[in-house]
Amino acid sequence: MSPRTSSVAGDLDAARLTAVVSPLRRALLAAAREREGLPDIPDAQIEILRALPRGTVAAPGELAATLGLGRSTVSNLLAAMERAGLVTRTPRTDDRRGVAVAASPQALSYFERFDAASAEIMRDAATRLSAGDLSALAGAVPALERLRDVLVARQHGAPASARAGADPEEVA
Repeated sequence: MSPRTSSVAGDLDAARLTAVVSPLRRALLAAAREREGLPDIPDAQIEILRALPRGTVAAPGELAATLGLGRSTVSNLLAAMERAGLVTRTPRTDDRRGVAVAASPQALSYFERFDAASAEIMRDAATRLSAGDLSALAGAVPALERLRDVLVARQHGAPASARAGADPEEVA
């Protein structure tokens, strides 16, 4: 980490950011779930479903690697998700010993409804903010996306140089 990055990161109130992000996520999730009458799906299952967007099929081992989870954990999650109608597992055509996993139409419908409700809830809440707050939020979204990417890469064991990415100010 460069001295410039270190001093800038020192200006970030990480504890305060963390104290805002988790409750914000939970509040949005609860509001969207209530508005749409959606089931309470555990976070680990949601992560698997997010890794299986419409038209995507993956092997359990691929999901485990993508999500940084153990194969047995993914296997157990998939069994529960199949019972709940959230995923389908079918024999692979190229290797009958393996299975192909896809999100079910029901799960895809849940996500579409959740995403639409979440966006609507955010828009409604944003109408209560000042123009300055809205501008600050709009500017923060790309930085939050990059922060998410760094944290996800860290979770998956990427080297620090790969996690940091390019500094947008240094690229320009």
